[in-house]
Amino acid sequence: PEGDPRAEALLPDFDIADDLLHLRDAVLAATGMRPNVDFALAALTRSLNLPADAPFRLFALGRSIGWTAHAIEQVTSNRPIRPRARYDGPAGTPDG
Repeated sequence: PEGDPRAEALLPDFDIADDLLHLRDAVLAATGMRPNVDFALAALTRSLNLPADAPFRLFALGRSIGWTAHAIEQVTSNRPIRPRARYDGPAGTPDG
């Protein structure tokens, strides 16, 4: 598995505690699985000494921003976005 691109984007930007680095390495060695966004948010929370519920709040914030972007797209295109819809953006982009 290639890993979670969200985790890959977050993890290089802050210092990760040694015990979490060891955990990451042990899980990778045992399962071949790379860190996901949950691990990255937990590591970020520890690094910045944030409240224990920060990972949930940060995840919800990101999800809310995505939903807002979808709502804006839906309003400006005057068409509802449906999960089964096909990409209709500019040609030459993924699935276009």
